[in-house]
Amino acid sequence: MTQSRNKVVIFLGPPGAGKGTQAERLAQEQALVKISTGDILRDHVARGTELGQQVRPILDAGQLVPDDILIALIRDKLAGMEPVRVIFDGFPRTTAQAEALDVLLEELGAPVTAAPLLEVPDQVLIDRIVERGRQAAARGEAVRSDDNEETARRRQQVYREQTQPLIDYYAGRGHLYTVNGVGSMDEVYRRILSGLH
Repeated sequence: MTQSRNKVVIFLGPPGAGKGTQAERLAQEQALVKISTGDILRDHVARGTELGQQVRPILDAGQLVPDDILIALIRDKLAGMEPVRVIFDGFPRTTAQAEALDVLLEELGAPVTAAPLLEVPDQVLIDRIVERGRQAAARGEAVRSDDNEETARRRQQVYREQTQPLIDYYAGRGHLYTVNGVGSMDEVYRRILSGLH
């Protein structure tokens, strides 16, 4: 497997920082597959699969899904992919998940390329999440169960407690670079690109 063709980008940042939007654009422009464990899990919930029924109460409560479930989902998604060209959005969220992901990527010969961290002030994040729910409702779409202020604040707290060590983990491996996540989508995207190697 040609390592230079592999590319593994891990988007970090709190809920509502714009990781999904930016990851989507980067994926399209650089021929990467965007892997959002949140999207995969929400799809299972929407389809009412066994996994969906198992994780729905966890998601509704704003808690994090167990690592073994997430790693199994990712292993399944990466199986047979060559080269491995992916963007992770919203995963890993803990050091334990990062270590498990590193083991999996090592097996595939595709180590992490970069880990951009989108930084946005807390109140801006809460406002974005609530507005996302309001806009979905206005369009007549299903509103995500976590798009309300109370759950958003709880998720920010969970993020702070559980994800700071992860930021330190990727910084220690030389993968991390911070990106100001406030500004137009194009401005933020240019900042992300400038840090990618």
